[in-house]
Amino acid sequence: MKNSWTNTFSGFTRIKVVGKYTELFLNRCIHEEISIWHIRRVGDEAIVCYVSLEDVKRIRPIVKETKVKVYFIERKGVPFLIRKMISRGGFVAGIVSFVALLFILSNMVWNISIEGASPKIEHELSQAVNELGIKRGKFHFLLPSVEDIQMKVTERIDEATWIGVTLNGTTFHFNVVEQTFPEKQEPVSPRHLISKKKAIIYDIFVEQGQAKVIPNDFVDKGETLISGFIGKEGKMEIAPAKGKVLGEIWYKSNVSIPLITEFSTLTGEKKTKHSLSIFDINFPIFGFGNPEFTEYETNEYRNRLNFLKWSLPIEYHRKVLLEKETLVREYSEEEAVDTAILMAREELMKKLDEDAVIKGEKVLHETNENGKVTLMIHYQVIEDIAKSQPIIQGD
Repeated sequence: MKNSWTNTFSGFTRIKVVGKYTELFLNRCIHEEISIWHIRRVGDEAIVCYVSLEDVKRIRPIVKETKVKVYFIERKGVPFLIRKMISRGGFVAGIVSFVALLFILSNMVWNISIEGASPKIEHELSQAVNELGIKRGKFHFLLPSVEDIQMKVTERIDEATWIGVTLNGTTFHFNVVEQTFPEKQEPVSPRHLISKKKAIIYDIFVEQGQAKVIPNDFVDKGETLISGFIGKEGKMEIAPAKGKVLGEIWYKSNVSIPLITEFSTLTGEKKTKHSLSIFDINFPIFGFGNPEFTEYETNEYRNRLNFLKWSLPIEYHRKVLLEKETLVREYSEEEAVDTAILMAREELMKKLDEDAVIKGEKVLHETNENGKVTLMIHYQVIEDIAKSQPIIQGD
């Protein structure tokens, strides 16, 4: 007897053998290695058994030799099922179309839910989501991943502290946590304003307290700029000092620029490969072969397919190969100096406060060695140098 799965796949039939020589029929079938199983006698001259579909033709000569009659009682297996499906093509096509339609609809966006947002932020988020292509009727696997969507909408909405994005079935859920700004509270404890850096006083604005310095004074780190003691001697009061003290501070920056550099850039040419992954086995469906270009970077997107509310072990993969080329950039010495000055200024501005201003800059030293231009640059910067220092009882 063959394996039951093999028999079901290849097909088998139940037959009734009638005649005086049924035993001879069975012996001849066994001798010819014909697959027969579940043999049962149903009368003095009749037996019932199963025969594989591929062996039906082989029993015909044995039937003639043993002078028995064979009646086909039942047919089972995939070949007979396919015949029934073909004979009922309309019904089968309807079922297949229904399942296919459910599968397609299960992988489309049908609803977008936004929770926890004010009307203003909800409107801004809806516009951002729409620009990303997230609309009703769009396929999930043609959209950016949930992580990419979350990153892009969070960057877009400045007034939101956090935006959570989840895809539940056919619905995108956006949960918004808005920024809450605490009310600015005036400091209640008395304090001085002292210098946090060595500097020359450029300007001073006192709202409350007593100024201890004037413009063009040189101050060390920790020196008092605005005192929290108010009034005349003998009638002194303690208050939180308030104000702004601008100081001129000096910075030095060393920067090097090679005269010849190599860098990579994208050309705009690309090749897209599409595939399906079923149980982690990859099946390419479009975009076969290697790209015509040799240098490229790869961006890969994965989307799991759904059927109704269930997640299937099937993923749609889209791999985009972007052509890049290596370019050589050459600077003249003058261009390298200009570029180095610009880079040094940008790096310095990253370290300074937003309201700091570069008053002046001067190249102190310039060298051109080993294919590099190296500069030492001196900067004069105007920035707020004040920081608070609590007044301790007994000061």
